[in-house]
Amino acid sequence: MHNFALRYPLPYREVFTEYAKTYDLDVAWVLGLARQESRFITDARSAAGAAGLMQVMPRTARFVAQKIGLRNYQRKGVTEIETNVTLGAGYMRLVLDQLGSPVLASAAYNAGPSRARRWRDTSRPLEGAIYTETIPFPETRDYVKKVMANSMFYAALLEKQVTPLKARLGSIAPRGNAEPVEDEIP
Repeated sequence: MHNFALRYPLPYREVFTEYAKTYDLDVAWVLGLARQESRFITDARSAAGAAGLMQVMPRTARFVAQKIGLRNYQRKGVTEIETNVTLGAGYMRLVLDQLGSPVLASAAYNAGPSRARRWRDTSRPLEGAIYTETIPFPETRDYVKKVMANSMFYAALLEKQVTPLKARLGSIAPRGNAEPVEDEIP
């Protein structure tokens, strides 16, 4: 038997729970994304400049801080745990509101909202698994799979109930012709 509590740790659980509630997000999804982004290393930095637990890019951090009304935001504070989680969760909320699905929002978190939107079928809804398999960027395709699988395991640990991955992935609505081409969210 696998000990999933060891494979899926819950560091900073209170912080993640607080900001998931603040932004009305599934805490298992937020944890699943953070696990994939940083493996919970608070001062993680990517080659592209993303920082902290939620690997927030500087431009995105500034934009989200302004949108959520985060007072006294300073770039040097982006790796501070609460600041980073509030920025990451705030960004998750913004892309989820714009795209309507955790699968699309996860793709957007990794590759940008316009790409996640553009990768949708134009004529019919798709199962979330099919959408994920058709993502043309291998890195993003793998990322979405891992984030959503992580969220399933975190939900099982937190809620003591297993929700099938297919249910978590849901269905992806077709892309509408009236949707914006450019991102209003960085």
